[in-house]
Amino acid sequence: MNSEEEFYDAETGLDSDDSLEVSFKDALVFDSSNQVTDGCAADYATVWRRRETLPAKMVTRSNFSVTSILRKCIGMELSKIAMPIVFNEPLSFLQRLSEYMEHTHLIHRACALSDSIERMQVVAAFAVSALASQWERTGKPFNPLLGETFELTREEDGYRLISEQVSHHPPVSAFHAESLKQEFAFHGSVYPKLTFWGKSVEAEPRGTMTLELLKHKEAYTWSNPMCCVHNVIIGRIWIEQYGTVEIVNHSTGEKCVLNFKPGGMFGKELHKVEGHIQDSRKKKCRMIYGKWTECMYSVEPKVYEAHKKSKKAGADSKKLKEGHSCDGENTVQETVTVIPGSALLWRISPRPHHSAQMYNFTSFAVTLNELEPGMERLLAPTDCRQRPDIRAMESGDLDTASAEKERLEEKQRAARRKLSKDEKKLSTRWFQLGVNPHTGAEDWLYEGEYFDRNFADCPNIY
Repeated sequence: MNSEEEFYDAETGLDSDDSLEVSFKDALVFDSSNQVTDGCAADYATVWRRRETLPAKMVTRSNFSVTSILRKCIGMELSKIAMPIVFNEPLSFLQRLSEYMEHTHLIHRACALSDSIERMQVVAAFAVSALASQWERTGKPFNPLLGETFELTREEDGYRLISEQVSHHPPVSAFHAESLKQEFAFHGSVYPKLTFWGKSVEAEPRGTMTLELLKHKEAYTWSNPMCCVHNVIIGRIWIEQYGTVEIVNHSTGEKCVLNFKPGGMFGKELHKVEGHIQDSRKKKCRMIYGKWTECMYSVEPKVYEAHKKSKKAGADSKKLKEGHSCDGENTVQETVTVIPGSALLWRISPRPHHSAQMYNFTSFAVTLNELEPGMERLLAPTDCRQRPDIRAMESGDLDTASAEKERLEEKQRAARRKLSKDEKKLSTRWFQLGVNPHTGAEDWLYEGEYFDRNFADCPNIY
């Protein structure tokens, strides 16, 4: 067993994984020039730490009814429906997209592995981890304005990201993240189709994710599962992810097939993910299992099948917990039963204890709309941290937020009318429509140059 296998061992190394989780409670210390410093030697009169809370508590929704708005919208796509701002969360969808990067340590780990099957199982864990922040996040992110951008640079985690709203109808968001040491590139474009079905909102996450491990000359692609938010009108809101996700290594022909299980009768399967990794000859090499809300493990196929037969026969099986209901309400959250010999791939980071008063944000999400010292003069004028409606909502000023949102939307409509009158089309600044070289499908590709910070041609959208 090599050192990497010893690290994965679920029986002896279960707690060691915490060392790689981003801990904002013990955040790095930055000086006013945004350079990482030694916290012990820093001048505490000028140091700055990433925030751990929002400027104001979540605005109350108790005085608002969504029923009157949605009852006429059954079967319609929600991107075309104006929703009251109270049902938003104070982040742009572009910022929500950047939450894919919360568990970037998994990409770094994959880059360090020498075996392609081991890399695939860590990439699979990364694909699942990208969904974890959605758990209990029932607020709707702000729709990005056409030309809106979001930049995220995390030197301590070794990456930077740029995203842009490249289309308004249909709404398409493109992003590109890259390693500061040229180890990887992660990019994609997303066109989420939201449909209201009476009691639930279904989100179809159209778009492809592409992860390139440059050292290994490998490219992985996948699409996210379906997402459904239940009880949007009456009852306790709950979220399920379901469907099959296929992660393909285009360099080796290896594939990981993940089945995100729907809640099912009594909600026994809620949040569960099961699947396998197969080589280019379609032979199963590893089994993957866990919950997208908790953790993911891998195990040898023979061990997995033996455990499955043993459980079916009733040997050493656990009695199902009580409290499930067929519509998902009052579901008792079960921890994942670990199969002996399994390797821990990923575990979710704990949320702040006051997360429920902050739109159920993770520690990572809390920091996304923060303006670091000196940042405003470096950001593009289109960056969503500059949006006055999101800024006002974050501060708890709902009236100003609503008025600013209406003003920005009218300004966007006026700009489109002017372009239409002049028979022109607003061109994207940082991404261009092209062909994904790994899938052959149409995709929005990063043109580069954003971090040269030449923002003279950026549109005035705010």
